[in-house]
Amino acid sequence: MTALSFDEHGVDVVYQGTDFRLERDLIEEAIGKSYPNVTDHEVMKIVEKNPALSGEPRRIQDILRR
Repeated sequence: MTALSFDEHGVDVVYQGTDFRLERDLIEEAIGKSYPNVTDHEVMKIVEKNPALSGEPRRIQDILRR
């Protein structure tokens, strides 16, 4: 299972027991959108080749408002 933890500067990821960080700039460059408008599903697609996505995609901006 992959776990994502979002903050204003990037995403902490746990993937197959390995922890790493995706910085905001890297995510924006990979997706081609400003960081607040990127969705959690788009980040999962960076991490995993064929992720099992469920539910509606949520924008990082909305996730950080919680």
